[in-house]
Amino acid sequence: MKPRDLTDLLLLATIWGASFLFMRMAVPAFGPVALAFVRVAGAALFLLPLLLLRGEAPVLRQRWRALLVLGLTNSALPFLLFGYAVYTLPAALAAIFNAATPLCTALIAWAWLGDPLNRWRSLGLALGFAGVAGLALVKSLHAPAGTGLSALQVDGPTLLAIGACLGGTLMYGYAGNHAKRHLPGVPAMAMAAGTQLAAALALALPAALLWPAVQPGLRDWLAAAGLAVLASGLAYILYFRLITRVGPTGAASVTFLVPVSAAVWGGLFLGEVPTLPMLLGGAVILAGTALVLGLWPRAPSGQPAAST
Repeated sequence: MKPRDLTDLLLLATIWGASFLFMRMAVPAFGPVALAFVRVAGAALFLLPLLLLRGEAPVLRQRWRALLVLGLTNSALPFLLFGYAVYTLPAALAAIFNAATPLCTALIAWAWLGDPLNRWRSLGLALGFAGVAGLALVKSLHAPAGTGLSALQVDGPTLLAIGACLGGTLMYGYAGNHAKRHLPGVPAMAMAAGTQLAAALALALPAALLWPAVQPGLRDWLAAAGLAVLASGLAYILYFRLITRVGPTGAASVTFLVPVSAAVWGGLFLGEVPTLPMLLGGAVILAGTALVLGLWPRAPSGQPAAST
């Protein structure tokens, strides 16, 4: 992995880690579905003028079908599915399903695109998932009574919510491979703008039906604007650029780093002190990510690094 790509990955993890601060502020006022619409619509409004200035707007018309599918599978449908799931499932379980995205992406890339899965990358995927799952379980143990995994009841609504999480994870896994397969050579800016516009159109009706009865305040709108511009607008430019350069599995490995970034932001702004198990989980995540990206172990001189 080139230094520029590693910088993009770390910057993306930093942005998406910080997005949890904005979501904590905005979700109570908007609700998950309305906030998802505001997020993608705001991102589209931010990105489309930049696309026009760069002269790349014709790409939206030329590749609209592939961009529509990408917008649905990478934003609109996963946002709806995870938004539905969080009403029933503990946050720790939803986080574990989300952490399976790189695993799902790698398996789809192997089966569909023929991307190889060597032993180091496979080990890295397993370590990254285990690290995130460990962090989620530790957090669940310290959750208020009745909100952690121990309060989970296996019934119809719970099974539907688990199915929604699985569907969202599959959507994310498919989306990265779809971008590589059907949108080669399309600029990252065009992919980001096209997908957010498509997602906004898809989420407009659900958001209208579920719009909050009490209008959100200025603070809530500012938090939503931060999500739109940073966590969707800028972040998806970085994400789609990474897919082009390091492949869908390498780009999806950012999902492993997001909980680590969120913990750092929580410590800086919310006074959340990391425990020893959290630090150990973070170390496992970093080791797994390094293996997935081929940063370690280094290939012998004259041989290629781990395949991406």
